Amino acid sequence: MRNACVTRTTRETDISLSLCLEGGDIRVETGIGFFDHMLTAFATHGGFGLELSVKGDLEVDCHHTVEDTGIVLGKAFAQALGDKSSIARFGSFYVPMDEALAFCALDISGRPFLAFDAEFPQAVCGGYDCAMTVEFMRAFAVNSGITLHLRSLYGDNSHHITEALYKALAHALREAVCENGSGKPLSTKGVL
Repeated sequence: MRNACVTRTTRETDISLSLCLEGGDIRVETGIGFFDHMLTAFATHGGFGLELSVKGDLEVDCHHTVEDTGIVLGKAFAQALGDKSSIARFGSFYVPMDEALAFCALDISGRPFLAFDAEFPQAVCGGYDCAMTVEFMRAFAVNSGITLHLRSLYGDNSHHITEALYKALAHALREAVCENGSGKPLSTKGVL
């Protein structure tokens, strides 16, 4: 089983996360209802087991909670994948969500990078600041070592746009972490 448990405690957040790439229970508690919804959708659509507990300084705002969760989830993905042997490595996916359409392409390359192109007509969804979507994705990409491209092609509703981005990421990751049975990293270098 490819799994990882990561904890991280700072003055701003206290995070405990368990991830299984082969699936399992999904329990998410961040204190931000909309963010819980996004991460639950991410785990469900990715086919991942995810147990996550976050206590953050929500009296300030949601920034530290969202970004630090991206850091911890990224570290867990990197840990669960190990040397990245036998994975498909690449993934891409379009997700329509009512009037919105999002696209994700990624490479589990060991070279972290984020290209992000999305606008949010409404600034917030519940207690979630939509501007934090790029911060979460950047923290996740950097800490997992993934080259990540995300784009909202269009949409009028920030809830739909944000959810389509999280689900597109989940489906692209689901493709990329599939095992190909080679026992080797998919690279001409022989290592990722």
